[in-house]
Amino acid sequence: MREKRIRALAAVRSRTGCRAEPDGDNHAERVRAALPGNGRLTLRKGIARLGSVVRPAYGENASQRLVCGGGERSSGSRRSDGGNIRTIGGGPNRLGHPFDAAVPPNGYAWWYLDALSSDGARGLTIIAMLGNVFSPYYALARRRGAAQPLTHCAMNVAIYEPRAKRWAMTERPNGDLHRTATELHIGRSSASWDGDCLTFSLHEMCVPIPSRIKGQVRVYPDRLFNVAFPLDPSGAHSWMPIAPRARIEVDLAEPDVRWTGEAYVDCNFGSEPLEASFDRWNWARAHTDAGTLIAYDTEMRDGRKQSIFRVFDTSGAISDVPAPPLRDLPVGSVWRVPRRARCDAGGILRIKKTLEDTPFYTRSIIASVIDGRSITMMHESLSLSRFSKPIVQAMLPFRMPRWAVRSRA
Repeated sequence: MREKRIRALAAVRSRTGCRAEPDGDNHAERVRAALPGNGRLTLRKGIARLGSVVRPAYGENASQRLVCGGGERSSGSRRSDGGNIRTIGGGPNRLGHPFDAAVPPNGYAWWYLDALSSDGARGLTIIAMLGNVFSPYYALARRRGAAQPLTHCAMNVAIYEPRAKRWAMTERPNGDLHRTATELHIGRSSASWDGDCLTFSLHEMCVPIPSRIKGQVRVYPDRLFNVAFPLDPSGAHSWMPIAPRARIEVDLAEPDVRWTGEAYVDCNFGSEPLEASFDRWNWARAHTDAGTLIAYDTEMRDGRKQSIFRVFDTSGAISDVPAPPLRDLPVGSVWRVPRRARCDAGGILRIKKTLEDTPFYTRSIIASVIDGRSITMMHESLSLSRFSKPIVQAMLPFRMPRWAVRSRA
């Protein structure tokens, strides 16, 4: 799809009112600070029909047409993912999955933020985790029976500077956890939502070389999308892109870092361990002039595949767009984790920078070509089969200590 077709998509509207929005280049323009709220999403409150917005399909050769005819099943012999898309929450300024939502035994919930500075030189990720899915302690507890997720919580923070990186992920027991619908305290760190701004107050210790991460991060969503998408056929795992595009202000005392830029916020939650359902996944997002383009490709333990590829625009529309093929990226240089990403056939797909290279996970900034246009994407590859290996489980405590901190002073 060339540029002419991309821009023509903006005028397409089906009889059901499902809208298709254009894709575009990756730009670093500033995002509006005002938060217009949830607006009128293309999904109504309650259970929505699959055909109205989303078409996750198994296999890489699923139909590339927008499905807006109101049907629940995919056309032809291809299966839809079989789960229900659902809206979460009530008020227009509610932050999707509330911090005090129930987390079942062996389950999890996490709130994820990634951001890049306006000049692209600096980056940040924060993951507030209830039922720490990558915890060796939680994995051990699950092997003994039904484990309580709230006894395994962490605020994972990574700071990416041009010549240095700080990384912290300390697991806390439930005595160091306090939460309401709009506030989450894990140890000395917290996340809070006031209807306009998501604020992270950070106080974490890095390991294995001790150093601190201390300060505030403020995130101003451009629009909220309180819609959950199933990631597996049974609906045990869900993904919610809460704020696909946002403005961020980073103000840290330790390290001495201050910058502004663009951010992305989502949430994942589930009722069973990731490794019980998934073998691997690849995820990527890019801010474009049309909105935020997100690719989410999962592979189940039984070999079935599901792909989500769509644009979330600033008007509140969610558009399912044709997905280019999945192509191989170079493996991680140290641990050689396989990486794959969406890119046009014949387009140049390359890694601009690897931010994390672990035995089972990579986070990277990549360059891709989508619909003939060059874009920059935040990308991650996760191998759950590697995570489950005993040798990997034995290595994790060196980067993920378990502490109890009774004071938030």
